[in-house]
This record gives sequence, C-alpha cells and structure tokens, in this order.
Amino acid sequence: MDARESLFADEPAPEAPAVVTTGTLFGVGMGPGDPDYLTVRAVRVLERAPILVHFCKKGRRGNARTIADAVLRDPAREFPLVYPYTTELAPDDATYVSALAGFYDDAAARLADHLGAGRDVAILSEGDPFFYGSFMHLWRRLKDRFPVEVVPGVTGMSGCWTRAGTPITWGDDVLTVLPATLPHAALAERLRGTDAAVVMKLGRHLPKVRAALSEAGLLGRAVYVERGTMQGEKVIPLAEKPDDAAPYFSMVLVPGEGRRP
Repeated sequence: MDARESLFADEPAPEAPAVVTTGTLFGVGMGPGDPDYLTVRAVRVLERAPILVHFCKKGRRGNARTIADAVLRDPAREFPLVYPYTTELAPDDATYVSALAGFYDDAAARLADHLGAGRDVAILSEGDPFFYGSFMHLWRRLKDRFPVEVVPGVTGMSGCWTRAGTPITWGDDVLTVLPATLPHAALAERLRGTDAAVVMKLGRHLPKVRAALSEAGLLGRAVYVERGTMQGEKVIPLAEKPDDAAPYFSMVLVPGEGRRP
C-alpha cells in the first residue's frame, strides 16, 4: 500500500447520490366525443394513471370526463378542476383573465405535489391536448419541472367533418381554423382569403358568424354541426338552420372545392 492509499484506507466509500423519481404529466387526447375514437395509448394511460384530472363547470361534469365513462371504474383516482368562470364573462374581461390565471397557477401547484411524490398525472383533454386545450395552460407551467407525454387525439373538427360526410380539403386547398370569438370584420376578412374553413367556439357568436359567411360569399357552402359524434348530434346546411341557438360543442364547416383529378 503506498502512502496515498494509507491515508484513505479507513474511510468509507462515498455513497451514490439518491435517485429522485418523479411522476409523468400526461396530456390525454380524449377525441371528439364518441369513446370509440379513443386511441389505444389513451386507454392504457387512463387505466394506469393514479391521478386523473378533468376540467368542469361547477355542478357539472366536463365532456372529457363523460367520454372516459367507457374506461374509468375507480372514482377515487379522479381529480376535478372546477373553472371559476366559463361563459359568464368575456375572455378579455380583466376579472376573467385574473381569475383564470390564478386558477391555473393553483392547479399546477396541486398537481406538482403529486408529480413530485412520484405519482403520474393524466389530464383528460377534449379532442387533442395541443389544439385549443386547457391542458396547455398546465403544461406551460409544469413542463420544465417534470417529464411530459402528450397523447394525441382525434380533433373535434375531424370528428365533425367525418360525421357530416364532408371532405374538408381537396388538392391545394388552404384550410383556416377560426374561433368565432373574433370580431365580425376579422372573420369576414379571413373567410374571404381561404379555400376551406372551420369556425369553432360558436355559442352566442353564431349570428355574427352567419353574417360574416354571407359577406364572404360562403354561406351556401357552410355546414352546421352540433355535438358531432356525441349523443344528440345534428348536421344541417347552415342556410337551413332556422335559429341562432348553438351550444359550445358546435361548429361551422366550409368545405374546399379544390383540384380533383
């Protein structure tokens, strides 16, 4: 034994650093409404994740959670997040913005406790998690701290044009997706500049959307779809719809008329 070895002969070997294991944050695309459109991967995550998060309005179940009825059998795993507001205030109202920011901050902190303790968290997302999804607000707050897997889902618009039997784009058609919350002038301008369109988030904005489509010369091609792939589904040419009532889960499709061999 040389001199250096003798100095450390009686010292214990250094311990390996502890491995910290955290849970994974899953964003699970639940599809457009019919549980038959759930992917195999989505079902596997739903069956195994110990924490199942779903957004909802106070006193009601969210649509994503309703879709999951086909899979979930253990209510003890459920973790509802109740929105402080939904349609009661305009999205640009200062009170709405402040309340929603606080809601997402608080929700992220609560989910971080589960993830930090090693529990996987699955957030149920209508359609696809990265397409107008509430999941994105939690993803943005947690993605740099925990592992994330996003499970893509069939979008609501895909489910609607499929059930309507309406191919949405042909050849070189350009598709534009528009929220009905845009001002009338912006809707009309964008509709005039596209070959095909999907207008989402209708609700009380249907009269404005109808007027913008008429101004853009597209009303005759527009198809109204309500609750596509869900119970109570309705599909009708928008020009034949006799009223302006539209639930949240409704949209207008304007199919393209592009190149066809």
